[in-house]
Amino acid sequence: MVRQLRLRKDSRPTVEVEDDYDLQDLLRALLKMEFDEVGVDEWTPPYTESLARTALLLNREQIALVAKKTRPGLTAKDIADQVKADSAFYSARNKCTTLFCFVYDPEGRIGSPKRLETDLTSVSDRYTVEVLVAPK
Repeated sequence: MVRQLRLRKDSRPTVEVEDDYDLQDLLRALLKMEFDEVGVDEWTPPYTESLARTALLLNREQIALVAKKTRPGLTAKDIADQVKADSAFYSARNKCTTLFCFVYDPEGRIGSPKRLETDLTSVSDRYTVEVLVAPK
């Protein structure tokens, strides 16, 4: 989708996805086309140095969606640690049964995206964590 937005007719201005916040705005707009209710939830995870983070909530479906964009200095291990912190927070709140983590990696900074997905995705009777890295 981001790639397509860059290829606009007559070189028209486009939406640039430069950080997690841009990515969240784009995802929220897309989700609103499919879901009646897309909420937001802010919390301050330990990995952000006191900066609040926002998750998108599909309350009826009991899904929390977090969006992450790779950048210089953010390693696969950092992303794994962030997903674990997000998972612990949302599973303890009992507001959702699924945490979906979308990792946008346009520069291919994650060496093994499939491995990261496999390592971080987990399913249990009460809580599921799904991780998708794109593009691959």
